[in-house]
Amino acid sequence: MIRVASYNMRKAIGTDRRRNPERILEVLREIDADVIALQEADRRFGARAAVITPHLLDEHSDWKAIAFGMRNGSMGWHGNALLVRKSSTVLDCQTIHLPALEPRGAVSADLKVGDVTLRAIGMHLDLSGLWRRKQAAAVLSHVEGCTRPCETVMMGDLNEWTRAAGCLRDFARDYAFADTGPSFHARRPVGRLDRIMVSSGLRIVDCGVHMTAAARKASDHLPIWADLSPA
Repeated sequence: MIRVASYNMRKAIGTDRRRNPERILEVLREIDADVIALQEADRRFGARAAVITPHLLDEHSDWKAIAFGMRNGSMGWHGNALLVRKSSTVLDCQTIHLPALEPRGAVSADLKVGDVTLRAIGMHLDLSGLWRRKQAAAVLSHVEGCTRPCETVMMGDLNEWTRAAGCLRDFARDYAFADTGPSFHARRPVGRLDRIMVSSGLRIVDCGVHMTAAARKASDHLPIWADLSPA
């Protein structure tokens, strides 16, 4: 069994408008996932440094950030990051360029977590439905072009308010969605913007939205999670 999670951490700015990366780590420790996709993990301006510093992650968590080597000081690529257990092995990692009017990207990594090998993809799609579908096509094309056969879990903030249209229909052709529930806004969640999707070789055993007091305060999104096993 592997637990995965996705969290738009909003640069660690909580619903009280205060930036506090320690709160994000507190929430992540509550979820205790093996693989975590983060969105908005870097600061937006200047050097775009990681909000959760390497020292904070190393000293106060059981995870390591996958290094994509795109920008010094950043945790991932265009704010998308993947955290894995320190005991996990990273077999390969790549960035995915997404078509957009403003710079956007996704991240992909092939991992060995315990006895399970899987590909994890983290993404944060556009506010525009037209661009979301183009970006979904880019992600799916990347997966199809991978030479290593690997079961895949895709996670992120898809920014899609509908339940079965737009980019969701595109992903649903080959991937099953975890029925996690609404995750936005953290104070009163009504939107299913955050999603976890798995390929046919993975089974969703359980899933949900993490709705603790800490999570309601740490970001404007609630994190989502899913427990997976080989199908």
